[in-house]
Amino acid sequence: MRSSAKPSPRVGFSHMAWTFLGALLGILAIEKIGFWLELSGFGYLFLIGSFGASAVLLYGVPMAEFSQPRNVIGGHVISALVGVSLYQIFGAESIWVCPLAVSLAIFAQQFTRTVHPPGGATALIAVIGGDSIHQIGFIYPLFPVLAGSTIMVMIAVMINNLSKAPNRKYPTYWW
Repeated sequence: MRSSAKPSPRVGFSHMAWTFLGALLGILAIEKIGFWLELSGFGYLFLIGSFGASAVLLYGVPMAEFSQPRNVIGGHVISALVGVSLYQIFGAESIWVCPLAVSLAIFAQQFTRTVHPPGGATALIAVIGGDSIHQIGFIYPLFPVLAGSTIMVMIAVMINNLSKAPNRKYPTYWW
């Protein structure tokens, strides 16, 4: 059976350029702050993989519900809390801890109306992220998660509104 659905239309070059600039600046800012923290003696990872997926949403589709500040910040922080809690209770050895981290993170995001798909990865990183993440425990939801997601949202506000494009007004709502 053949689907009648068509792929989405290609966005314009201007949209792609603003997306590129936002993602570049957002990830660069988090990476540089992490580098400065490393020099200051904070020996933990500040740039986590799920921020790459957040960059796609914040800068590529800023009008989407998943891209709004409430969803980005809330979804990441709630998911981090779920992941750290499960790791603290079960460790990483249980066959159930990874699937529970992701599924409970989704449940918690839906319950709090903060669904942000990269949050599932944020919960998973809390479980499988290694010693640098495990050693900081409940600091992880604050640094890097809250701090990094807030930085990315601030850059999204700047970049998306500098573009002056009507389809890039950001945010459509704050909380």
